[in-house]
Amino acid sequence: MAIENYQHSEKVFIIAEAGVNHNGSFSMGFQLIDAAMDAGADAIKFQTFKAERLVTRDARKAEYQRSCSENESQFDMLRQLELKESDQFKLLEHCRAKGFQFLSSPFDLKAIDFLNKLGITTFKIPSGEINNLPYLRKIGSFNKEIILSTGMSTLAEIEEAIDILNTAGTPKNKITVLHCNSAYPSPIEDVNLRAMLSIRNAFNVKIGYSDHTIGIEISIAAVAMGAKIIEKHFTLNNDLPGPDHKVSLNPHAFKKMVTSIRNVERALGSAHKKPTPSELKNKPLVRKSIVASKEIKKGEVFTEDNLTVKRPSGGVSPLLWDTIIGKIARKDYKIDQQI
Repeated sequence: MAIENYQHSEKVFIIAEAGVNHNGSFSMGFQLIDAAMDAGADAIKFQTFKAERLVTRDARKAEYQRSCSENESQFDMLRQLELKESDQFKLLEHCRAKGFQFLSSPFDLKAIDFLNKLGITTFKIPSGEINNLPYLRKIGSFNKEIILSTGMSTLAEIEEAIDILNTAGTPKNKITVLHCNSAYPSPIEDVNLRAMLSIRNAFNVKIGYSDHTIGIEISIAAVAMGAKIIEKHFTLNNDLPGPDHKVSLNPHAFKKMVTSIRNVERALGSAHKKPTPSELKNKPLVRKSIVASKEIKKGEVFTEDNLTVKRPSGGVSPLLWDTIIGKIARKDYKIDQQI
C-alpha cells in the first residue's frame, strides 16, 4: 500500500525506520529493505544527509550516541554513517522493483532537492527540523504527501510548522502529524500518548506515532487510539555497533509488532453495536427463558415461588417476568418446562 492511499484504507501504514542502521554499508541497506519487507512493513525509511551540512565539527554527541565511542565527535560519527547519493538511488530502485515504498528524511536543503529529483512521493520531516523555516518552506512548495514528526515540540510549534507548509503550497489533507518523544529510548512515563489525540483535535489532521520506546506495546496502543502511521526503528541485529541499534526492533520483534497491529485493526472493526455472525449461534444457548421451578397444575397462579429463569432461550423472555407473575396457568407444567 502506497502512503498516498493509506488514508483511504483501514490499514495502518507501518514504517521500518532503518535510519543509519546500515552503518554506512550499501549492502546492509539492501538487507534492511528485504528484512523489513519480510517483517510486514509497508515502507522503509533511511536518512539523507552530509555530516558537513548537518552538524558543526565541535557539536557534542547526544547521550544515546556516546555508546559508539566516547572520544569521537558527532561530526565524525555521522560522516561514517552517510550513504552516497548513487547508493540511495540503487536502494530506491531495489524498493521499486519489489513494490516496496522507499522513504528518507532529508536534513538540509540540498538533500531535499536530491530526494525530489529521485521522484519520491512523500517527504518525512524529522523532529529536529520542525522549526527550520527555509527547510519547511521548500518541502511545502512541492505539494506532496508529508509526514511531520513532532518530538520536543509544543502545540504552538506544530501549528506554526503546519502553517508554513500550508502557505508554501501543501494543504493539511496531505499532512500526517506524528506524535513522538525524542529520547532514545523514550521513558514510558514520558510517552504521553494522549498528546497524539490533542494534535488531531487541535489541527484536524491525520495522526500517527513515531516510537522510540523499548518493545512493541506502545505502538500497538497508539493504533488502538487512532494512529494511522506507525514508525519504529528497525535493525538487522541489536548487537551491531552504532547509535540506534539498541533501541531498534530486530526482524523477529518487528514482525511480532506488525502482526499485533494488524490484529488490533481487525478488532477495532465497526462502531455499530449489534450481534455479530460469530456470536449469533451462541445467543439461543446463553439467553434465558421463564421456566417452572416446580410442578404447576392448570389453574394455578404463576408466582415467584413456582417460576425461575434458566437457559436456553426460546420460551417467554425474562423481560416479561412482571407480566407473567399473577397470571393463571392454562395447562400443567413440569419442572424446568418453559412457560
